[in-house]
Amino acid sequence: MTETDLVPVFDGHNDTLLRLHQSKDKDVEKLFIEGKSGGHIDLPRAKAGGFAGGMFAIFPPPVEKARRSAVPSAPSDSEPLPPEVPRADALNSTIAMASILFRLERAGALAVCRSAGDVRAAMARGTVAAVFHIEGVEAIDPELTMLDVLHAAGLRSLGIVWSRPNAFGHGVPFRFPSSPDTGPGLTDAGKALVKACNELKIMIDLSHLNEKGFRDVAEISDAPLVATHSNVHAICGHSRNLTDWQLGAIRESGGMVGLNFATGFLREDGRMNADTSLDIMVRHVDSLLQALGEDGVGLGSDFDGAMIPAVIGDVAGLPKLIDALAARGFGRALIEKIAYRNWLNMLERTIG
Repeated sequence: MTETDLVPVFDGHNDTLLRLHQSKDKDVEKLFIEGKSGGHIDLPRAKAGGFAGGMFAIFPPPVEKARRSAVPSAPSDSEPLPPEVPRADALNSTIAMASILFRLERAGALAVCRSAGDVRAAMARGTVAAVFHIEGVEAIDPELTMLDVLHAAGLRSLGIVWSRPNAFGHGVPFRFPSSPDTGPGLTDAGKALVKACNELKIMIDLSHLNEKGFRDVAEISDAPLVATHSNVHAICGHSRNLTDWQLGAIRESGGMVGLNFATGFLREDGRMNADTSLDIMVRHVDSLLQALGEDGVGLGSDFDGAMIPAVIGDVAGLPKLIDALAARGFGRALIEKIAYRNWLNMLERTIG
């Protein structure tokens, strides 16, 4: 496949800002622009894989270890929720990662996009289109004053929780097998946050949220329901994946789901194992298409935040998934919807 044949990919979720934040190399602009070994996304590999942009997540890491050590290494049906993160620590890491995002923009590595029009313009000029996204809003106070500040800075998408509790709701623990019905719903502050996001045109991400919290968002929100990086529970019975009724609620709202590449959310055995085939990824896409229709499915890789299939490896391997969809008989128009068009349409309907 030549570069001119590449299908552009707009991705629903990556944790590249976290990787750069935790890097021992302090010149993160150079690290991202020139590319070095390790991680999943940098500019050279993005160009090779047709990566046009995506939701660049800011994830406040656990305080006790500056990495995602809270994710278990093997399936467990009784895995506890990781502990809450103090707001002061979350605020520090959130601001630090936001700073990296804007430093990358100043260096010309990407464009921070505040509307769907901004995304389309960046893609047209060949610049990586980055949507400022927060995964776990521990940095935001229950009075929502910080929400206004972050929105003014460019925040356009947020997941209320990562897989832990906070002042707004409860995430799902990393349990397999398990339903996502693992705890209480949104707090009063969480419900107020949903309404505020609707008013500000900030997209709400349901990935990591438990079932009761999902129901609360579905009842309160006037926006399409979106899970940026989740898979099909009927195939992989992980608490992080979406059940039939959740998929039905997303379809009814005109929402969408981004396919998560994390092997533990793909495989029927729930294991994090890089020796995972493209076939299981295509199977999840097929199932999502059946549940949501052609306009409701995208990609949400979780690059730089998860173990992904070795056959893909990193962002440069995206064409292998595109080729696998084509081999399954998906036409070019449908592939383009899954790869980027559905996300652009969803952003138009949520952030404007």
